[in-house]
Amino acid sequence: MPDVRPPVRATHPRLRPRRGAARATTWWGKAWVRACEESAYGEADLKAARALARAGAVGAITVTEGRFLAAVEDGDELWSTSTGLPLLEERDRSAFVEAVAAEAGRLPALLAGELPHALVEHAEESGVELLPFGGELEASCTCAAWIDPCSHALAAAYQVGWLADADPFVLLALRGLPREDLLARLHAREGRRAPSSTQGDEPDEVALALDAAARARRILELLKQEADIEHLL
Repeated sequence: MPDVRPPVRATHPRLRPRRGAARATTWWGKAWVRACEESAYGEADLKAARALARAGAVGAITVTEGRFLAAVEDGDELWSTSTGLPLLEERDRSAFVEAVAAEAGRLPALLAGELPHALVEHAEESGVELLPFGGELEASCTCAAWIDPCSHALAAAYQVGWLADADPFVLLALRGLPREDLLARLHAREGRRAPSSTQGDEPDEVALALDAAARARRILELLKQEADIEHLL
């Protein structure tokens, strides 16, 4: 049956200016940045992109399945950029779910903002390429530059690396496996297991993760409602 659910979208607030290097800090963030830099035409474009990213010239970044979008200020101009990459096929999504479930602790690590290297290696052994390479990225921008990607698209890509540093689910969402989908698939997988495979009264980390995600979503909703009320007063 085809997947008819609406795509998951997440808009990340504008990031503050950052001093020093524009590159990511985690191993998976660095892998993302390496792919972005491989897609660039030259060092001049990368230098301009790093300057824009560090200056906080990139607006709020919207991440959806297979694409991220942002507006970038460059001098007195404002440009809209969009960058896409291929989604994992259904077979690959299922294989990644199995890789997560194969070892206790991998899901809690993801939820805690870590991307275990062993998990990615396990997925790659199953033919799942989570981390992109330069040739997969396809960018567009409303500026007049003839190159693809331009410095504006690259600036947004650098900041996506910063977002991925803090939350590897940014990468998963771009590959078509957002947090909600992964948790739902893991929950369904646990439901299909035979009763004899359960571990007595041991806590179900998938159920705990689903509960935590629901609580976090509710907290965000309450905070937004409070902010809306304060705005009206």
